[in-house]
Amino acid sequence: MSTLHGIGLLLLAVIAGAVVPFQSAINANLGRGLGHPLWATLASLLVSILVLLPIMLAMRVPLPSVAFISKAPLWMWAGGAFGVCFISLALVLLPKLGASGFMALALAGQVVASLVLDHFGWFGLVQRQVSLPRVLGALLLIGGVVLIQLSAAPSKALAAAS
Repeated sequence: MSTLHGIGLLLLAVIAGAVVPFQSAINANLGRGLGHPLWATLASLLVSILVLLPIMLAMRVPLPSVAFISKAPLWMWAGGAFGVCFISLALVLLPKLGASGFMALALAGQVVASLVLDHFGWFGLVQRQVSLPRVLGALLLIGGVVLIQLSAAPSKALAAAS
């Protein structure tokens, strides 16, 4: 992999992470407006379909193999359930914890779960053993999460307006 290509992939990963707090904040407002967080979860997923289908049609993405669909293990279909879990929890927790608090805590959960997934090579991932430097890196990230959350008291003007 060329250095330029590698940097591009890293930047795309940063962008993928950067859109999550925007999505969560927008969906939290939508949930309040619609009267329940689960309505906002459904709306978010429906908009996702409406955005994705034209892109897939324009790219002429071929239909998946019926043979694969019929033989795929059930765990391969769980991604959608995890998406509903994340979106719904973000809708409920982001207004209470703030964007930085929620995202920091979500990141801590992602880092810990990622270390476990890598260590065991679950779901077809390349196995990457847990090592002292990886654990220390995770602890530093989690320490940062604690600092972000402990210093995240809302301003008095905003608290009075709520």
